Amino acid sequence: MLIVSDDQGYNDLGILNSDILTPSLDRLAREGTRLTNFYVTWPACTPSRASLLTGRYPQRNGVYDMIRNEAPDYGHRYSAAEYAVSFERVGGMDEREVIIPSVLKSAGYRSGIFGKWDLGTLKRYLPTSRGFDDFYGFTNTGIDYYTHERYGVPSMVRNLSPTHEDKGVYCTDLFQREALRFIDQHATRDPFFLYVPFNAPHNSSALEPEIRSSVQAPEKYKQMYPLVEPETRVNQRYRYGNPATVATPAARQRDYRAAVTCMDAAIGKMLDALEQRQILDDTIVIFFSDNGGSGGADNTPLRGHKAQTWEGGIRVPCIVRWPAGGVKPGVVNDEFLSSLELLPSLAAATGAKLPKNVVIDGFNWWPTLRGEVASAREEMFWKRRDWIGARVGKWKWVKMDNAGGLFDLEADIAEQHDLSAVRPEILTMVKERYANWLSEMESADPRGPFRDF
Repeated sequence: MLIVSDDQGYNDLGILNSDILTPSLDRLAREGTRLTNFYVTWPACTPSRASLLTGRYPQRNGVYDMIRNEAPDYGHRYSAAEYAVSFERVGGMDEREVIIPSVLKSAGYRSGIFGKWDLGTLKRYLPTSRGFDDFYGFTNTGIDYYTHERYGVPSMVRNLSPTHEDKGVYCTDLFQREALRFIDQHATRDPFFLYVPFNAPHNSSALEPEIRSSVQAPEKYKQMYPLVEPETRVNQRYRYGNPATVATPAARQRDYRAAVTCMDAAIGKMLDALEQRQILDDTIVIFFSDNGGSGGADNTPLRGHKAQTWEGGIRVPCIVRWPAGGVKPGVVNDEFLSSLELLPSLAAATGAKLPKNVVIDGFNWWPTLRGEVASAREEMFWKRRDWIGARVGKWKWVKMDNAGGLFDLEADIAEQHDLSAVRPEILTMVKERYANWLSEMESADPRGPFRDF
């Protein structure tokens, strides 16, 4: 069972931060291993999700930027006809890419996804066209939690068909419902892969500034946190139209935390369902965030946030539970690991066959999680348009417009002390490794939707 949250901060677990309530994730950490040096491949949604499913860098699988429209950022509401021919509607992950459920199918697994897809909205790109057997969720980067619309455009789909059946119901509750249904159908009959990519705690993708400027959460969960007063303020220089009533920073943080707690409750029900069927300890449970936190998130002690190549944009919380596989409870593992490791590791655990003639950028992490060997990962690279991140061993080079530098992550996880002038030979080495990686990515078999071929 793979659970992915959306924009959750590095420090936003109750076991680390008493200001946020996550009893189910805290349970996972107590009963499993928490990874503190775990990375995703891109500092925002779409490319990160393509990589975790393919085991390939975004630049190799072709999804190295967001599949979205920019116009709503400026308050534009699409008509149905206009949206139908926009890039967010027609773009998608290259059909040649092989993802986790297709790999696991060779070992007899049934696969379901309930939540955020974000890898194409046309039928040929949808999950059930890519190896999943069951899908209920939304197809683009974000929605209103209750209307299930993205900036006014209905976005919920069941398998290959758009649906309005649950409009008005909080979507975390819907993804919980569908996940529990899938567990009930398959847990005692079939080997299964359950992927639950929540949209919580991502900001609402609504056009209304008061909704859009925060995260929607049920009142029950808001009331678990201290009262906020005032809830809103008037922003005279709001980017989507002036003036505008928006959530205060305090309200945004409260709403964010409430959405995380609601998601945590759903996770708890899934764990309970597996436990009631006496298969929890035999089930691999993996949790992490798709990228660094933003808005009301806490990325302490990391620098930066979502969309950036600082650690706060790409190093995320991750927990793995699998007692039957030798993953020990209550362990904190600081080995250098990433979401690229998921596909080869799940293949190794299930006996599934990796795709032939496909370069996989990850490796089997189970010996490392069992404490038997050090991680095989020695380097990793990130490219978001002209922003760069490159890690080789303990050294990290960051280049973002006029910001960046060389940092020793073992001594300076917060990336506060630029060592470029002190260790120029290290900076040269890291830049050379990045140039080698970039050359490899550019020479790889071209994949859409962005490459020119």
